[in-house]
Amino acid sequence: MEIKIAIDAMGGDFAPAHPVAGSVLAAREFGAQLILVGRRHEIEVELAKHRAGGLPIEIVHASEAVGMDESPVTAFRRKKDSSIRVAATLVRDGRAAGVVSAGNTGAVMATVKMICGVLEGVERPALCAVVPNLKGPSVWLDVGANIDCRPEHLVQFAVMGHLYSREVLGVRNPRVGLMSIGEEDTKGNEVTREAFRVLKEAPLNFIGNVEGRDVFNGEADVIVCDGFIGNVSLKAVESAAESILHFMKEEISKSFLAKLGYVLARPAFRNFRKKIDYAEYGGVPLLGVRAAAIICHGGSSVRAIKNAVRVTLDFVRNRVNDRIHDEILRITAASAPRAPLPGGGAMASEGLNDSK
Repeated sequence: MEIKIAIDAMGGDFAPAHPVAGSVLAAREFGAQLILVGRRHEIEVELAKHRAGGLPIEIVHASEAVGMDESPVTAFRRKKDSSIRVAATLVRDGRAAGVVSAGNTGAVMATVKMICGVLEGVERPALCAVVPNLKGPSVWLDVGANIDCRPEHLVQFAVMGHLYSREVLGVRNPRVGLMSIGEEDTKGNEVTREAFRVLKEAPLNFIGNVEGRDVFNGEADVIVCDGFIGNVSLKAVESAAESILHFMKEEISKSFLAKLGYVLARPAFRNFRKKIDYAEYGGVPLLGVRAAAIICHGGSSVRAIKNAVRVTLDFVRNRVNDRIHDEILRITAASAPRAPLPGGGAMASEGLNDSK
């Protein structure tokens, strides 16, 4: 089956150079069929720098681009021919199976949601970050799409994160944890306590509440929280990682012995940087929409764009959206109130099957 991915070539701090260069690498390394969306002449100039003739890359012209500081709503209403809108339309119309963008995150989310729509049964899409832990990668959601959430939203985030971890990251039976201020089921606010109650009965490998420290210790494969907590925490973690690298460089430069030690330990430092480098994971998927939509960091490198294409291909090949749709509807049906039995009794809840 031919899978085409639409690339927002005008999205990001280094567009169109990085989106085009990353697409060329993806086409060469993965054999990906790509559609570069944006101002045709600018894209052609960048392609010429990489000798991309013969690669499975086509161009679809879009005359407008959304700025990184533009209002998402205003951009959607006024820029009818923006590169992200045209790319999302290609997905909606079946000409592409997914979209990758390093553009304005709010604009990308709003545009994909409005153009492609939301999966049946999903109330709110969620941004899902992949982060390294002591035992492997874990997924963390929501990290910015939804500031205020109800318990049912957190439950749906858990289902979507579980499926992404299983189908894309290959975790056989992902352990799902609910972010709270303590491990006890009585801890947290009203929203998390109610979400805990529902998740305890859901067909997931729910391990209960987890705390901030559990994001990286490998105790959970899926961390669930609202977008406010997720976004603030994720940005704090990114800043801490950058600061640690900066402090290490400062200390290494202070003495000859430290510099010598760095030379000897260079492979270890290189592996450490690779583990915490967002470029390895490409971008964050917007789960719950009728598209394989991967949103990259605004300052994404060429390698990050290339890996975002790989993630999008994995998403499509593993039919993640189909599985999210089926699982959400199954849980919704299982959680619906049962009709009372004649004589005042209540119908017993049926047991839920394990995930595939």
